[in-house]
Amino acid sequence: MALLYSDHSSVILNIVRKLVKLVLFYSLSFVILFLGATGLRFLELRIEWIRALSQEQEAVLLELMTAARWALSLAIFGGVLLGLSYAVRREVFALTAIPCIALLTIGFTFGIGQLIASWENVPPAKIPIQPLGKPGLILSNNVRPAGTVLILLEGSVKPSGSRVVATPGKPLLYQEKFPGKDMSLLSLPPAPFSDNCPWFLRSLAIDLRLNAENVRRQMNAGLLPFLVYAGTLVFLLCSLMFIMKLSAWPLANLFLGCLAFRGVLALELFFKTPEMQDVFDSFLQNRLPVSWVVPLIFCAVGLLAFLYSFLVYLVKRQSNYAG
Repeated sequence: MALLYSDHSSVILNIVRKLVKLVLFYSLSFVILFLGATGLRFLELRIEWIRALSQEQEAVLLELMTAARWALSLAIFGGVLLGLSYAVRREVFALTAIPCIALLTIGFTFGIGQLIASWENVPPAKIPIQPLGKPGLILSNNVRPAGTVLILLEGSVKPSGSRVVATPGKPLLYQEKFPGKDMSLLSLPPAPFSDNCPWFLRSLAIDLRLNAENVRRQMNAGLLPFLVYAGTLVFLLCSLMFIMKLSAWPLANLFLGCLAFRGVLALELFFKTPEMQDVFDSFLQNRLPVSWVVPLIFCAVGLLAFLYSFLVYLVKRQSNYAG
């Protein structure tokens, strides 16, 4: 009897130890993803602001909050993906790992979202603008005739000042006065920063921005709408845990999980389009609020995925007994 009790205690202790390690790994992964993505997104926003030669007194805090909201969406998907992968590799009991990951994700999302909302109420501090480039800044754009460049003689400090237009095959044209001088910022090509980002990364950034807006709207609507929206989304993501067991190579499973999570993100935004919302509204005929449709779809798909995982578990268990 004592030996049986000791065996049960060791099993429970092993489960608790693995669960604690999962909590630590997930928390660190979520925080690192969030902070790293915030920094990268903030730099991207600053570069876009500089490329436009904007003369407005932009607030750094506003751009930082925009970057943080984008990074929060990335951390939701990335954190769940890494957490599920870790749970499978370390053989954490699924019935404890999945609720743990789901609760941590919702808790981190709500807490960081509220913190961002609080910081947005702080009056943004103005910062002095550091002009980009000296007098003689050269700008070019493929939209203009091929090879045509503008030389701002007074630099970005006064982009509406005098300039020189250089066109291939033609003499240099000095323009002290020119049409649209008061609106010169609209006609100027961007500053010479390269933008060679692949399309699939740009589309991912756009979809994450749209997802961040959805999370923000649900959070502003109240705690219950946020819990319904975020809870069903995380429930669907966690139900894809079976993908992490498809092969014997964890890295390959992680790559397949990335593709599946990308599909969930695209599917969510597709259901949120005005056209699909109109389709849902016409189909339901006021029998159910339209805002419930997407969470119900997420729940249904998640339940099917969990049912598939359970059936696979039963089949493997029976085969082990038969062997």
